Amino acid sequence: MVQQFLAYIAKEKLFDTNNRILLSVSGGIDSVVMVELFSLSKFDFDIAHCNFSLRDGESDEDEVFVKKLASAKKVNFFSKKFDTRGYSKNHSISIQMAARELRIKWLEDLVSQNDISFYATAHHLDDQIETFFINMLRGTGISGLHGIQPKFGKLIHPMLFTYRKNIEEFAKKNNIAFRSDSSNLKTDYTRNKIRHKLIPVIKSINENYQDTFTNNINRIKQIEKIFNQQVHFISNKLLSEEKNQIKISIKELIKLEPAETYLFEILKNYGFNFSQVSDIINSIHSITGKQFLSKTHRLIIDREHLIIESKPGKMSRSKEYIIESEISEIDEPLKLKLSKFDFSPDLKIPNKKKTASFDAELLQFPIVIRRWKKGDYFYPFGMENKKLVSDFFIDNKFSISDKDSTWIMTSGAKIVWIVGHRIDNRFRTSETTTQIVQIEIQY
Repeated sequence: MVQQFLAYIAKEKLFDTNNRILLSVSGGIDSVVMVELFSLSKFDFDIAHCNFSLRDGESDEDEVFVKKLASAKKVNFFSKKFDTRGYSKNHSISIQMAARELRIKWLEDLVSQNDISFYATAHHLDDQIETFFINMLRGTGISGLHGIQPKFGKLIHPMLFTYRKNIEEFAKKNNIAFRSDSSNLKTDYTRNKIRHKLIPVIKSINENYQDTFTNNINRIKQIEKIFNQQVHFISNKLLSEEKNQIKISIKELIKLEPAETYLFEILKNYGFNFSQVSDIINSIHSITGKQFLSKTHRLIIDREHLIIESKPGKMSRSKEYIIESEISEIDEPLKLKLSKFDFSPDLKIPNKKKTASFDAELLQFPIVIRRWKKGDYFYPFGMENKKLVSDFFIDNKFSISDKDSTWIMTSGAKIVWIVGHRIDNRFRTSETTTQIVQIEIQY
């Protein structure tokens, strides 16, 4: 088994022989055998144990066992006790997910803080098959069907070369002591239900189901590589980036077959699920402006594009920024430069959207910068009649994202500038102007 172990590490290039590896050890047979294989291979390793406090006294006894194992192997020992149930409740996630998040976060921290190259868990090929079914039931798409990856960032799985039965034979042959987790016999969790209820049925149909599924998973991994190459090629044709936004051409998207699958593979990177993608496809030709939200991003259906951007923060839209008369520069919410100078007939007023020039006598300080509100109106430069800001947005084909990111500058109760777009006609310079206040956006 040691030779198979070493061959697998070399084949998958999991780590170099001079790397230091942190082994996540529960005390169960899988992780204890992993420790033995690392020890026999004379690799440099430490041991970490998570006490999830889920089995009362058994959890503490596991910790004592693993601590003694680390002492016997003469390696460093790290342990931490977690309030897993409390974390699960506070984050509204399952106990399993809570334990996983707590373990990964802690192990990642240990790796970064202790000059450790990688951390390892003892998942084996039976875990691989169970994970395949879990992901299929969750509907994760092709990326979930490849099962557990041998290496992912700092996480490695050096036991993915063998089955549980081989691990049990090795432990018995070498008289390796381990702890038994009573919760593994219960069927409260999805993985245990698959292990104790689904797998026996599959085995009754195909005695060699393990090899069959392992081979299928390996083929899916290879198919996924080809699939990802095509998705990457199509993504480069569909996507463009502009002002912290990702834009997907609707015209090009609807030419694809199947458009849903291509779009899902693109949008899953931004937290959207397949159900949302189906709704997006069905809404493409409906009223523009419809929005879809993931945990991290917002997608807006615009006229020609699907626009993806980070979800707007929780900052109140009522927040205002004040510019006093003596201020010459501000950095928030925009970087602006303010200048004041005398007017002369030969003075050239910049005709740029990022620069606004006002008659100083007509401005009232402090100037306020805020977001637009329903009912806001102004007198667009060159016009004598007032116009609702919302109508200005419509006439100039502002997307929802454009509207949300636009700032309004006011003097007194009056709008003086839709920043970066149009000044108010009431504050323009004229032949009677003696002094000018010029405000420029500094990109």
